[in-house]
Amino acid sequence: MQRRPGVLAGYYLLLLVLLYLPIGVLTLFSFNEGVVLAFPLQGLTGHWYRDMLQNAELMEALRSSAIVAISSSLLATALGTLAGVGLLRFKFRGKALFLSLAVMPLLVPFLILAVALLILFAALDITRSLWTVAAGHTVVSLPYTLLVIMARLVGFDPHLEEAAQDLGASYSYTLRRVILPLIAPALLAAWLVAFTVSFDEFVLASFLIGRTPTLPVYLFGQLRFANRFPQVVALAIVVMVVSLTLVVLAEWLQRVGSAASLSRRVGEPEAATLPAGAAST
Repeated sequence: MQRRPGVLAGYYLLLLVLLYLPIGVLTLFSFNEGVVLAFPLQGLTGHWYRDMLQNAELMEALRSSAIVAISSSLLATALGTLAGVGLLRFKFRGKALFLSLAVMPLLVPFLILAVALLILFAALDITRSLWTVAAGHTVVSLPYTLLVIMARLVGFDPHLEEAAQDLGASYSYTLRRVILPLIAPALLAAWLVAFTVSFDEFVLASFLIGRTPTLPVYLFGQLRFANRFPQVVALAIVVMVVSLTLVVLAEWLQRVGSAASLSRRVGEPEAATLPAGAAST
């Protein structure tokens, strides 16, 4: 029994090494002066990062990915919020089926989903572009935003909504002025998760993209050119750092929202036990 914590700690340490050692090696090679990613290093330099910023095609692909990620994450967050409120605050037939359909993109392989969306857009005579990629990314990001929003709404005190409606507010007004402001950290966390999912996605983008590639599609195409590969490595490090920052920020926002909800719940019994004349004093 005493050895079990040591074994688990060793297993956890091994898992961390296997996960982050390749990232560490990639980071080291991003400062390699040579174009061949092999040891020993030919020197340390930072000019690959400078060359990356001066690459017009790469910057255009980065801009395209940002447009797709921002638009799809906004739409996925809005749809996820509406779906979460509808599932947790209203009773209607087919609720279980609706929830199953909403989270189905988590279970369907992206390759199958990409082929299905490609056939759909071809049947509707919709030209492939950044907007078709954004539509596909909205579909795959919706389950993430829905789960984040539902997790926050489960801990949301429904008495606040009832109090607002008792004072004469409609539910749409309550939603805008009471619910959404209080779950704002969860909304931002859901948007950050959806943005990260869209920005890093490759399979759907490779099927649905038009003439302007997104960043993952562009990076995959540059792997054939040895002289451009160090710029790809440098950009991969930047994207990884930004993605990791967004994920950590989203997790922190969820914790902040949960802690605020818990503190309000803990304070409610104390307020309920105050004497009747305490408010006037």
